[in-house]
Amino acid sequence: MKTEEIEVEQQAPATVPEPGRLLSPLVKGVMISAVAGTVVLGGVLPVLPSSSERAVPPAAGSAGRAMDAAAAGADASLPDLTALIRERESYLRAHPRDDRAWAVLGAAYVERGLRTADSAYYPKAERALQASLKTRPAGNVDALNGLAALADARHDYRAAKKWGEASLKLAPKRWTTYPLLIDAYGQLGDYKAVDRALKTLTGLRSGAAVMAREGQVYRDRGWREDALASLTDAAALASTPSEQAAYLHRAGELTWERGEPTEALNYFAQALAADPDHYASLAGKGRALTSLGRTTEAVQAYRSVLTRQPRPEYSLELGELYESIGFGDAAKAQYGLLRKRVDADGANGVDDSLLLGRFEADHGDPRAAVTRLRAEWKRAPSVQTADALGWALHKAGDDKEALTYAKRATDPEHGGTVRSALIAYHRGEVERELKLDGPARRHIGEALRINPAFSPLLAPLAKAALAALGDPPAGRPDKARGTGANAAPAPRPHAAPRSSAPERPESRRPASQSPAARPTAPVAPPKPSAPPAKPPAPAKPSPRQAPQTPKPPGA
Repeated sequence: MKTEEIEVEQQAPATVPEPGRLLSPLVKGVMISAVAGTVVLGGVLPVLPSSSERAVPPAAGSAGRAMDAAAAGADASLPDLTALIRERESYLRAHPRDDRAWAVLGAAYVERGLRTADSAYYPKAERALQASLKTRPAGNVDALNGLAALADARHDYRAAKKWGEASLKLAPKRWTTYPLLIDAYGQLGDYKAVDRALKTLTGLRSGAAVMAREGQVYRDRGWREDALASLTDAAALASTPSEQAAYLHRAGELTWERGEPTEALNYFAQALAADPDHYASLAGKGRALTSLGRTTEAVQAYRSVLTRQPRPEYSLELGELYESIGFGDAAKAQYGLLRKRVDADGANGVDDSLLLGRFEADHGDPRAAVTRLRAEWKRAPSVQTADALGWALHKAGDDKEALTYAKRATDPEHGGTVRSALIAYHRGEVERELKLDGPARRHIGEALRINPAFSPLLAPLAKAALAALGDPPAGRPDKARGTGANAAPAPRPHAAPRSSAPERPESRRPASQSPAARPTAPVAPPKPSAPPAKPPAPAKPSPRQAPQTPKPPGA
């Protein structure tokens, strides 16, 4: 038997019990990790011993630190997470009937798969979680939450909703279930359910993990200042360096989306100083460097992250960067790697239809992209899917139908309130093709106001399109702001009341606690009782450096 994993086919049931039948009494509350950065923000690490066989606590050291972090709702470091997996595997060889240990192991596999972009951990996680359910089929909230996290990681949001809601029926005050459901509801386009879940979550719990979750929801609503305040507060209150890195990364992503690459680069540098293994921040660094025209450094950052965390979306970003500077063969190589990684993910149960549809629309077969994204729309009708389907229809030549989806992606009544330069540009291009010059001028202009360097390939096209549209006709000027949600400050039609959010006592935050004050030195995690830090003051942007042309790979 390999030391890396424990095969559990003997313990796993033939079929997983239906959540609706799990009607046992409530189990004891167990702390789990609420936020883990990247595409899916969520991991699950139950920490109490089972009722069927008393689990031996993890040994002191790395495994113990990982469990302590989970108990506080924080991210464990990657080495500590690895140690926890090995410790649970070893323990389960001697105690195969411990349902809680199986749940811990399954959840740790999910989190490691997310952190390393290795989807091979997901089948292992599924076997471990099913073994936990077979050992204790009724009232097993830990396994249900683990299955919800696994489904989110695989982009199976309907399954995540099913498992998460089944868990809430058993333990409605288990606060760590709500972040898993917020992820699922958002991708299913149920934004009212997102707001209800966030309101309940903030009523049950405060602290860094909840603040970070608020920040993500606020970002999706277009409330960028609120989002940044929540994320920087969360980073100041983080209990581990890994947790702090995750929140600083999200702040960096937000500032890059706002067209502030210099500030974003500062956040990513802080995140990597706190946790050098936070590879998503290395990819963010590549994105910010691309926006600043520092293409040699950007290529180096992307190539470095792809050796450590080979996510297909990073191959897409690097491929487009290569394409923008004339390295067509290098771009094609990255696109080929993207397809291989998507295929490998699919073999492990991950559905990358949204990413593959976006890729096909711009770099492959737009009609195949339309077919794929129509199916994705039925499965997960989110703002992101509406935008991707509308753009694929445009690339396939059906601009009339494309506008229907482009409008939906920017319609506040359907959740289209995120201020995205890409979404605004997509709608503007569709309108330009339909000779709707006024709306096209507004939306393309808005895209460039949100983030003038939102894409190395599309931003130059947006500038050329806006120049071709020219000024508004005399006497009938376009409004300064467009009609879509990306063109004006987003209204708050479904927002959870701000009174439900954790209070941020800004007047008590000393300036020395600002994350921006420490751009290069490692950041020591503050104690949970420390007052939150003041959001960093916007840095004065440095003069844009002249674009650098990197040598092609292997040169």
